[in-house]
Amino acid sequence: MNSFLLFSHILLLLPLLTLGSPLSTNGRWIVDESGRRVKLACVNWASHLDAMVTEGLNKQPVDAITAKVASLGFNCVRLTYATYMTAHQDYLYLTVRQSLLKNGLKEAVDGILLHNPNIIDLPLIEAFKAVIQSLEKNNIMVIMDNHVSKPQWCCSGTDGNGFFGDEYFDPAQWEMGLSNMARFFSLSPNVIAMSLRNELRGPRQNVQDWYKYMKSGAEAIHGANPKLLVILSGLSFDNDLSFLQQKQVDLSFQRKLVYEVHWYSFTNSGIWSNGDLNEVCSQRTYKMMRKAGFLLDQGFPLFLGEFGIDQRGVNMEDNRYLPCVLSLAADLDLDWALWSLQGSYYTREGTHDMEETYSVLSFDWSQFRNVTMLRIISSIQTPLTGPGLDQVPAYKMLYHPLTGRCVLRGNTGKDVVTGRCLKSEAWIYDNGNLALHGTNSSCLQTDGEGKLAILGTDCSGIASKWDMISATKMQFSSKVQGPSRRPLCLDIGPNGRSLVTNACKCFTGNQLCDPETQWFKLVKSTRILTDEKSTIDGLMP
Repeated sequence: MNSFLLFSHILLLLPLLTLGSPLSTNGRWIVDESGRRVKLACVNWASHLDAMVTEGLNKQPVDAITAKVASLGFNCVRLTYATYMTAHQDYLYLTVRQSLLKNGLKEAVDGILLHNPNIIDLPLIEAFKAVIQSLEKNNIMVIMDNHVSKPQWCCSGTDGNGFFGDEYFDPAQWEMGLSNMARFFSLSPNVIAMSLRNELRGPRQNVQDWYKYMKSGAEAIHGANPKLLVILSGLSFDNDLSFLQQKQVDLSFQRKLVYEVHWYSFTNSGIWSNGDLNEVCSQRTYKMMRKAGFLLDQGFPLFLGEFGIDQRGVNMEDNRYLPCVLSLAADLDLDWALWSLQGSYYTREGTHDMEETYSVLSFDWSQFRNVTMLRIISSIQTPLTGPGLDQVPAYKMLYHPLTGRCVLRGNTGKDVVTGRCLKSEAWIYDNGNLALHGTNSSCLQTDGEGKLAILGTDCSGIASKWDMISATKMQFSSKVQGPSRRPLCLDIGPNGRSLVTNACKCFTGNQLCDPETQWFKLVKSTRILTDEKSTIDGLMP
């Protein structure tokens, strides 16, 4: 039996991270004490808004919320906070009840009394700690993210929280806050990292001060708690780290530094709905690599600290952007954090009990907002490669980012379908053939326009030859033409699972044309193929 087929019957047994064991970096990877890669697959959970109370405690018991996080396969939470919580005299002894009432949130007080009565009269920092302890019970790591100084919704370029020296952004107070948080949580085994500042921005931003304060902030954290990873974000709302191509941050410590970048559709509003989608995705991917992705080649981990979409599915720009982001996240096997967990806010920008539509959880925090989205995201939760995961020779998965599935052989052995990427198949693309790894007689073929793609034995024939076309190089075009005299491309069938070959899409310049059903990405992996189920499978109908 082919070795890759044998591996498909072996369970993928990845050891659980032992909380309390400090993480470090090895080149572009985050690793545990044994040197094995630890992939951060996180969700953002806000605690930085006006009340400085972790969102949702008025809707559900904290242990119920953290159990949901674990059930969805997230191993990490990026937990935001405001500097004022530990570095401003007016807030140091403020309790949850007092802070909520100060903001006119009597209904939120009543909700917390119902669901989390043990938290209501704790000081803000102790309530924050209670959330971290609840996450620890579920073996979930925490990145403490300094989101703002003054508690409020983030972000605008003129909110006084954007850059060092702004109205509410005092560098000395910020450094003290970082030290206080690092020290206060030094005995919390699941706190593995601190992010120095979210989305630096505004008219004051400049590279010289970035280097100055990122160095001093990183040293403050390391001095207070040397176990922690230190995460540095870029300029222009965390979209630009390009200046690091010329000069790195000079730190007194090593193997603890991670960089962070963000990517949303609204970063460049309008382009996803008004441009050629192949060109837009290609250009945005290129820009991401030029602004931040190059750091992987320089030997630093890169954390996609925020990305996400309106999970109601009503935002065309978001819907067209997501497969592009996922294709890059899978290709680079990035660490990441989805925005967001919270289904609602106590108050946001003056609106009480405001709903968050980019959220994993529903408005009342009891249900999942979009199970299909969760299944798609689950496709990038498991590491593909890295130290300690080189279990088999490198192969390629054929990943379909629109559905978060990978191409597998079907039940007949001749048909091909999409299924869970944990199971996958080992593919090789060579000499125009898309063939199963290790075989000389099973390659993907077209059987004609609108017909099922098949595994055939004649790998030298024209029906078995594929070119990677379009700007994204994610459309696989056969050299066979259909009745329309247009090339045929791999595509998802009407049932959403089978693979067919249809006329290649989006070569006429129509800006509303969407080629994403035909996007397939060859992604490198060295992990053992498995029949093990994903944690999200139990949620599927």
